[in-house]
Amino acid sequence: MASSYAAAALSWSSSSLLHSFTGQTNEASVMPDRKLAMPVIAQKKAKKTRKIILKEDVEYVGKRGQLIDVKAGFYRNFLLPMGKAQIVTPVLLKEMKMEEERIEAEKLRVKEDAQQLARIFETVGAFKVKRKGGKGKLIFGSVTAQDLVDIIKAQLQRDIDKRIVSLPEIRETGEYVAELKLHPEVTARVRLNVFAN
Repeated sequence: MASSYAAAALSWSSSSLLHSFTGQTNEASVMPDRKLAMPVIAQKKAKKTRKIILKEDVEYVGKRGQLIDVKAGFYRNFLLPMGKAQIVTPVLLKEMKMEEERIEAEKLRVKEDAQQLARIFETVGAFKVKRKGGKGKLIFGSVTAQDLVDIIKAQLQRDIDKRIVSLPEIRETGEYVAELKLHPEVTARVRLNVFAN
């Protein structure tokens, strides 16, 4: 009895296998009603991201004040505990916009101050520099950026950083032009009149 059952199962499975390779169908292998078959649709896993603002510079992520999207786990496990980021809210966006406008107004004010100072330097005329004279037009030593800074402070009561001063090499008497980089976009040209006493 067991052998006849095994033989029937073997013959049925071999015939259905044979039909699946050859393309022939058997009435027993066809589904009786195709309407009952349900299609299976694969769904992608939903990406969980958070829109955040960085409170400080984070290497390979972004700069302070930048709005970015990060994975929820990265925010939850690293940025939030370290205090490096904050979830974006409408109130926070409004505060950011106000801060950005304040910073832009401050930058504009600094640039306007630099332009006004440049106009003062250019309308003053030539600054006079006295040096001990040598042979012909030569002078002993040279005129340095610190010399110009000292003269400006004495005549205009303005403190200037000597690092913003660009001077040609001055080793003889005559008139020269120095440049003062007051702002990345504003450069003042100052005339120097070097003479020997």
